[in-house]
Amino acid sequence: MRFTPMLPSFALLTLAQPTLAAGPVPDTQVRVVDIEGNPAVEVCSRDAVLLTSPSEGLWSLATGWQDGWPTGWHHAHAKSVAQEGPWTILQGTLETDAGTWRLRDAYRPRGRSVECVRRWEWHGEKPAEKTTLAVRWQASEAKGQVLLPGIVYYGNPSGAASGRTPIFSSEAPLALFEEHRYPLPFASLEWADGDRRLGAALHSLPAPVPCANLPDQWWSLGVDASGDGSELILLSGPCAANGKRSVIKPVQPGFVPYDNAYLNVAPGTIIEKTFRLEVFAVDREGSAFRRPLWTSLDWFQPTTLDGLPTIDEITEAKYRFAKTRWHESGDAAGFKKFPDRPFFVFGWCGQAAAPGYALQVLADRLGDPEIPRMVQKSLDFLSTAQFYEGGFHTWYNYDEKTWLRDEPLSQGQGMLNVARAIRVGRKAGRDTSRWEAFLRRAADFHAQRILRDDWRPRSTDEGFFIAPLCLAAELFDADLPRRAAVKAAEHYADRHLLMREPYWGGTLDARCEDKEGAYAAFQGFLAVYELTGDDRFLDWARHACDVVLTYLVVWDIDLPPGRLRNHAFKTRGWTVVSPQNQHIDAYGVLMAPDVYRLGQLLDDARLQEIALLMFRSCGQLLDPYGSHGEQPQHTNYAQRGRVDDPLSLRGAYVEDWTVFWLTAHFLNAAARFAELGVAY
Repeated sequence: MRFTPMLPSFALLTLAQPTLAAGPVPDTQVRVVDIEGNPAVEVCSRDAVLLTSPSEGLWSLATGWQDGWPTGWHHAHAKSVAQEGPWTILQGTLETDAGTWRLRDAYRPRGRSVECVRRWEWHGEKPAEKTTLAVRWQASEAKGQVLLPGIVYYGNPSGAASGRTPIFSSEAPLALFEEHRYPLPFASLEWADGDRRLGAALHSLPAPVPCANLPDQWWSLGVDASGDGSELILLSGPCAANGKRSVIKPVQPGFVPYDNAYLNVAPGTIIEKTFRLEVFAVDREGSAFRRPLWTSLDWFQPTTLDGLPTIDEITEAKYRFAKTRWHESGDAAGFKKFPDRPFFVFGWCGQAAAPGYALQVLADRLGDPEIPRMVQKSLDFLSTAQFYEGGFHTWYNYDEKTWLRDEPLSQGQGMLNVARAIRVGRKAGRDTSRWEAFLRRAADFHAQRILRDDWRPRSTDEGFFIAPLCLAAELFDADLPRRAAVKAAEHYADRHLLMREPYWGGTLDARCEDKEGAYAAFQGFLAVYELTGDDRFLDWARHACDVVLTYLVVWDIDLPPGRLRNHAFKTRGWTVVSPQNQHIDAYGVLMAPDVYRLGQLLDDARLQEIALLMFRSCGQLLDPYGSHGEQPQHTNYAQRGRVDDPLSLRGAYVEDWTVFWLTAHFLNAAARFAELGVAY
C-alpha cells in the first residue's frame, strides 16, 4: 500500500486517575508524519510532540557484538501505512548481507495510552547471529529525571554514595535492566518545558526473548540519556548500569558482567513485542511517575485473590508460629527476634511489642486463653526499657539482663505498637498504666527533640515517629507531641515531595532509596491528616503512597525451575525492598492497612483491593509451622551467600532468615484490618 504522508491522529480514551488532584488528564495521541520523505511516528499530548521515533528510522537492530555490546546497527523507515479498524499499521523491510527482515508496527488506543505490537520476521538462508532488536522512543528535551520502579528513583541520589545501588546521572546516563527485575514494567521520564512540566513512559509486556544466546534471557527496559535528550528503550537482552555496559546487579555490593546477551535467530522466526506509550502534562515536580503507575496497575489488573490463602488461614498459622518465639525469664517476657538468640527487639526486624496490640484485637478469633497474660506480661516488661541520651534502648538480652542498641527507626515503630495497645487496652479495661508511663516519657523525649531548631534527621527513617506522636497526642490530649508530629510531617514534605531527594533510609541495612522510607512518610502524613483533618496532609499521603506502590509487583513473573516454581508462587502483591536489596519480601503486609485506609478516605476501591492483595499474596510460602522466609528471588539477585553463577539465582528462596517481623507484621495487619471493618 502506498505511504500516506499524513494520517489523522487518533485520541485515546482517558481514564480518571484516582491519586492525582489535577484536572482532566490530557489525551495521548499518535500520528504518522512525513519527515524528509519518510514516515515518522510522533506521540503527542494535545498539541505537544513529546516522543518521536528516531530520525534514522522507526526500526533499529544490530547484527554484531563487540567489546561487550551490540554493534553493526541498521535502521529502516516504514514503506507503507494503513488503517485497519482501530489499528494504524506501518510496514517495512531491512536488508542485511545475510537476508531480509520484514518489519511491522501496529498501533491502537488502549485506555489512556497507545499500544504497539512490533513484529520482526527473519528471512534468510542462515540464522541471524549476534542480533539485537530494539524499541526506541526519543524525548528530545528530557534529561535526568527518571523513575524505573524498584530500581532508580530520580537518579538514586541518596544511594549513590554507597556504591551499591544503580544510579542515573550525567556520568551514568544508560540504565537498562532485565524486565523481570521490574515490579511494574515501565520506565518514566519527567522534564521541564518552560513553565510547565511534562512526562512520558514506556510500558512493556514482559517476556523472555526467543532465540536467546543466554539461558533465561529476557528483554531489557530502561533509559538512555547519553545524547541531547533521553530515549526510552527496550532491547532484546543487553543490560547496563552505573557507567558500565553488559552488567547486572546479582549481589548487595554491586554489579557483575552479563555479556553476550544477543539473539541467534533461525530462518523463518517471527518475534513480537508488545509495549505501550503515554505522554502527559505533570501537575507538579516529582509526580510524573504517578500516572504510569496507575496505567500499569490498570494494564495488569493484579488484584484478583483467586487461589491465595485467606486472612483467617494466614492469621491462624502466624499465631501458631508466634508462640514458638514466646519466652519468659522471671519478670522478663516477650517474643524473640531470633529462634536461637536471647533478644527481645523493638521495631524493625524484632517487633516484640506488636503482638501486645494485635493479640488484643484478635483474641476472640484465635480463642487462646493465654493471650491476655502474654499481652500484659510482655508489654509490662517492654515498658521498662532503659532510656539514654538518644531515647530508649531497643534490644534486651534476657540472658545478660541488659538493654542495648539505639536505632531511632525502631524506637518509632515500638512506640506506635505500644500506643495502639494502650488505645485497645483502655477500651477493654486492662491495666495500661506501665505502658502509658513508658509512652508518655518516650513521646515527650522525641517531641522535644524534634521541636528543637537544630533537628535535621539523616533520612526519612524518623518519619516513623510521626504516627506514634499523633496517637500520643490523642491518648493524652497533649499539645507537645501534636506540634512535633506536624513539624516532622512538614519537614519531610519539604524534603521529598519534589523527589529531588526521594524518600529513603527506612531500612537499617541499606542507605538508599527504599519502600520503607516512603512508607514512613506515607504512614506519618496519613496519621497527621487523621489528627488534624488538614487536606494538605492527605495530598502528601497520596504522593508517598504512590511512591510505595512503585515497589509493588503487579504481575506474576514467570519463574524458572526452583523453590518458587515448585509452589506455583505468584509474585504480584509482594514488594521489592530497595534499589540496593533487589529481592522481594512480605513487608507489604505492614503497609497494607494504611493503603486500605487511604482507599476508604478517598473512596477508592482499587486501593482497598490492592491492600487485600498485599496481605493475602504475602501469605504464600507458609510452611506447616506457620513460618516462611524473607527472600524470594524473582530476579538475578541473592541477598547473601556465595554466587558462583548469577544466572542460577532466579527462582530460589531463602527461608532460614526467620526474624520475628515476618510473623508480627501479619498479626499487626490482621488486627488493623479488623479495626477498619474488613470482613474476613
